[in-house]
Amino acid sequence: MDIVFEPSFKLKDFFKENKDHFESTLLCEAVNVRDKINEILKIGNIDLVNNAHHLTVYIINHEDHELKQFAKKEGIAWATHSIELTFKLEWIQAIRRTLWIFIHKYYELLDHYKMNDFFQLEQEINNRVDMFLNTFFLDYSTYKDSLIHAQKKLVENLSVPIIPINNTISILPLIGAIDPSRICIIKEKVLTEVSNLRIHTLIIDLSGVASMKQDITAELLKLIDGISMMGCFTVITGLRKEVVKEMVESGITFDPDTKKLGTLQQALDQYLLQKKSAAFA
Repeated sequence: MDIVFEPSFKLKDFFKENKDHFESTLLCEAVNVRDKINEILKIGNIDLVNNAHHLTVYIINHEDHELKQFAKKEGIAWATHSIELTFKLEWIQAIRRTLWIFIHKYYELLDHYKMNDFFQLEQEINNRVDMFLNTFFLDYSTYKDSLIHAQKKLVENLSVPIIPINNTISILPLIGAIDPSRICIIKEKVLTEVSNLRIHTLIIDLSGVASMKQDITAELLKLIDGISMMGCFTVITGLRKEVVKEMVESGITFDPDTKKLGTLQQALDQYLLQKKSAAFA
């Protein structure tokens, strides 16, 4: 593939006319990334080769605003699809090397340039490549953090699924292990929802909890006392024998005012029936 050159070419003209040659050189430079190009396109709809041409245009044409916007878009895309960052870093460094290969070739063909001009160009080109990388990683990190925060909030909500049955009765079915972190989330969510929804009766179903350590049980009892102060009556259902055994051995018991029933269905039958009876009385 022959290099296209005219003495009248500006640097941007030289890159434009030798786009295909630039692309083939870039693929030779990006040894570890070139085999991942199709995979990255499939995963995140990110066209690395086409994007490399866009980035080169922004750098050569001194289009700093467009370069930053492009870097932001790329950072968000890579964060969204969790694509390995080492590929991006190697790809950008390959673009940097390819840029300088072509800049060197351009001035070699032009056959006249001043050393001061070269140093000024070196600073401009490398600063823009670094500007792209800095903006990319900043927006990648910011968006990744927002995704992690959103996922954390989703997990917190799913781990404390308060289900309203009617305007005064709600169910809190707890499933799986309850550690200190989760009991804190449960306490915060329950107190907030009891206040916001004005829950009169909260049915806490523990049939999905195989065991509870002494400190966790103590925190649960504190929560029950807390919502009692807010006028909310608690019903405990589904206590498994393993949990009861742990409570008996540790000497921890529920307050006598806390209702205990064998199953969630029993609680629903009793309290919904009471609600219907009161409505027709």
